[in-house]
Amino acid sequence: MSPVAVKRWVWVHKWTSLICTVFMLLLCVTGLPLIFHDEIDAALEGDTTLPPVPEGTGLRTLDEAVAAALAAYPGERPLFLSFDIDRPVVNVTTGPRARSTLAEMHLTAIDLRTAEIIGSIKEEGIMHVILRLHVDMFAGLPGELFLGFMGLLLVVSIVSGVVVYAPFMRRLRFGTVRTTRSIRLKWLDLHNLIGIVTLMWLTVVAITGVINTLSTPLVDLWRADELAELTAPYEGMPLPESFTDIDAAVDTAMAAAPGMSPRFIAFPGVRFSTNHHYAVWLRGATTATERLSTPVLIDATDGDLTAVGSRPWYMTALGLSQPLHFGDYGGLPLKILWAVLDILAIVLLGSGVYLWAVKRSGGSAEALVARRARAVSEGSGPEAEAAE
Repeated sequence: MSPVAVKRWVWVHKWTSLICTVFMLLLCVTGLPLIFHDEIDAALEGDTTLPPVPEGTGLRTLDEAVAAALAAYPGERPLFLSFDIDRPVVNVTTGPRARSTLAEMHLTAIDLRTAEIIGSIKEEGIMHVILRLHVDMFAGLPGELFLGFMGLLLVVSIVSGVVVYAPFMRRLRFGTVRTTRSIRLKWLDLHNLIGIVTLMWLTVVAITGVINTLSTPLVDLWRADELAELTAPYEGMPLPESFTDIDAAVDTAMAAAPGMSPRFIAFPGVRFSTNHHYAVWLRGATTATERLSTPVLIDATDGDLTAVGSRPWYMTALGLSQPLHFGDYGGLPLKILWAVLDILAIVLLGSGVYLWAVKRSGGSAEALVARRARAVSEGSGPEAEAAE
């Protein structure tokens, strides 16, 4: 590669990195505790053991659980119902109307053995603040899309960094850190080493992060495309005044998709459903499919099956990107690995800022790389010696 071409790639790498670095540092710092959000939540919540009940006590109905949540917040309506994986507990979200804002919603945990409230889940505290900073910087959809654009710049920075790395390290052994030279040169070698070691992980996290920021537009696309076609006969119908049996709707949905289990239920009128249906979102039974959800539409007035929704490629990509981004699908060992790589990414970003800000007497990093490329192409002379 010619020195001019290298210089152009260095320019791309420098500016894409500098523009996104502050925001990537924010995401890396906030992402570190989010990797261990299950463990942190458990420590903050304390003992979550359910109260004892007489042996042989069966489970109450989902309708009774919803009724208990509505009794706690009179005048509201059910919006979502989600299932705990490891406890006989459901979490009922209610609000004053179908399209309630997050601030207007109430999330209530119900013990299915007794249909009694065991807690009110509030979106507050330090972990909630960290999550909002990581997801949208408290700016809603514009914040999500902005962070997605920063993620795209990071991907460009990674690609350009790899292009620059090849001529820069041609005359050095892999992993070489020249500790006997200047401090800036030592950090340049460390920056290159960390960058190439974390290359694949950083690329995966960046791309999945960009996909995650598009979750709202992707769901809206699914509603306008796949869902609109399935529910065309119900277009324009008002929200039903009363809903049919929820348990029966879940049973019908599971019968239509054997081998799957319920993940959450979206009630009529919310974003993940239609104005006339329960959308029973089912999860796969295997490790590979448990993160992929399939919606089954049940008529909320009579409980009849309307359709088993398809899962377009973009919804599959969204479902797979979330566990890959946070590394929470392989237990604690994978979370620890993700945390180590996250810390390395913080060092990588910080060292990049340092290399840009601190000038050494021989010139900027851009000039150094261009000089090295020229020296490699010529193969001799004082520039080759200086490049080493």
